[in-house]
Amino acid sequence: MTRRTDWADHTAPESRTGTAGRGHGGGVDQDGADRYDSRGDSDNSFQDGEGRSRGRRRRRGGFGSDGHQDSGSPSSSRAEKGEPPTGDPAERARAICLRLLTGTPRTRKQLADALRKREIPDDVAEEVLSRFEEVGLINDSAFADAWVESRHHGRGLARRALARELRTKGVESTLIDEAVGQLDAEQEEATARELVARKLRSTRGLDRDKRLRRLAGMLARKGYAEGMALRVVRQALEEEGEETDDLGYEAF
Repeated sequence: MTRRTDWADHTAPESRTGTAGRGHGGGVDQDGADRYDSRGDSDNSFQDGEGRSRGRRRRRGGFGSDGHQDSGSPSSSRAEKGEPPTGDPAERARAICLRLLTGTPRTRKQLADALRKREIPDDVAEEVLSRFEEVGLINDSAFADAWVESRHHGRGLARRALARELRTKGVESTLIDEAVGQLDAEQEEATARELVARKLRSTRGLDRDKRLRRLAGMLARKGYAEGMALRVVRQALEEEGEETDDLGYEAF
């Protein structure tokens, strides 16, 4: 018979008083965009240099993108991750999840994928993940809210790009809609204007159409609709004295 172990025994120190114990909602205030910003971007005007250095330190700490240890024997790898080397798969599953949640929020799907790669039986993984949800260590709704807050203000991403990223992380559509609904059209356009203002100086000296394409293309890559992107860029160029009356969508 498997010995039932008190959940408190498996809670890492950080989970009692720090990040994991607060669930996903506690991640934004402490580290800002760095905690949630997982991908690079050709336009890094909104990226924090300190955040990048922290990210590199985490990677050097031994985890690859799939959550596996980069090097070392299987037994030493498990020991370094704080996982029981053998025994109850539920014990291993809990240790794996706590390790992955320490310092970085994860969605239920991300953790489920990690457990599957570690060959944790599906029924055991389901039980452990459900229990983590019950105690608030997994909260996809809070994860989505924090992701939108961080990625919009930290990277200037529009609702469309944010929804696409959350889908890749396995967040349910209803939760995605609620999270991106935090942003209204006025706020999204204000962010687009700020992005253009930051990029505008680097386009000076180029001909007008090339400036338009470069600036509007930057907004498009961040998920802004074509109509909004063209309107914002045209207004920015007009403020610099460019003639834009003859510009149409064909220039975009």
